[in-house]
Amino acid sequence: MPHIERRRQRIFYEEVGSGPTIVLGHSLLCSGEMWAHQVPALAETYRVVNIDYRGHGQSGTVERDFTLSDLVNDTVAILDELEIDTAIWAGLSTGGMVALRAAIDVPERVRAILVADASAEAEPPYLKLKYRALGLGARLVGLRPFVPAVAPIMFGETTLRENRQIIDDWVPNFLSIDLPSVLRGLEAVVTRDSLLADLGKIAKPTLVMVGNEDVAQPVPRSQKIAEGISGSSLEIIPRAGHLSALEQPGRFTEVMLDFFDSVANP
Repeated sequence: MPHIERRRQRIFYEEVGSGPTIVLGHSLLCSGEMWAHQVPALAETYRVVNIDYRGHGQSGTVERDFTLSDLVNDTVAILDELEIDTAIWAGLSTGGMVALRAAIDVPERVRAILVADASAEAEPPYLKLKYRALGLGARLVGLRPFVPAVAPIMFGETTLRENRQIIDDWVPNFLSIDLPSVLRGLEAVVTRDSLLADLGKIAKPTLVMVGNEDVAQPVPRSQKIAEGISGSSLEIIPRAGHLSALEQPGRFTEVMLDFFDSVANP
């Protein structure tokens, strides 16, 4: 995979297809492989830039704290490397929060955004405590004992009950992540600032998506995003939790493509 070096941080990405550019951002505890179901369909019509965020996938380990705004700047640096002026920014969870910030902070680089299973709010204090406690426990005994606690956060009830294979496939990737790096990623997410007051500044075509069983970023948070961005639309994916693109890939890809086609061919 190609990569860039930015401030001593190595960041990998995959580039496939041709046409209008879509840049993909993944969830915490995942990598660009999260989009395995979507990339082949997208690449038939679009140029797809699929990024491994800092400390995830094939990107280098993280030696210092960072913020979601750093991930926006990393993405812009990759677009600069590829000589791409504007792109559709699509992201799930962390990736969705990055897309929102890009639409506010660097709107000239954004053609449209797709925000899935994300939040424009600051993390509630009790959840900060919960996630930091999980992180502290992982530092002491490793990640494996926390799989039973993390899986219900990442996946919906339907997947947990009916499609354990997805979870079995996800666990090795989860366990392979460099722990100090992912904990810095967790801190970037839980210390995020609220964007609720700034959503009205977003003047780009916007699609908000969320799994109806998402407990990490529940449906009302996506509803607030859609309500705050004029002209945006909201799609609730049934029988899906936080990783809706993995849990219901057929429906997710269909909705995603319909939106991208409407933006690319208005």
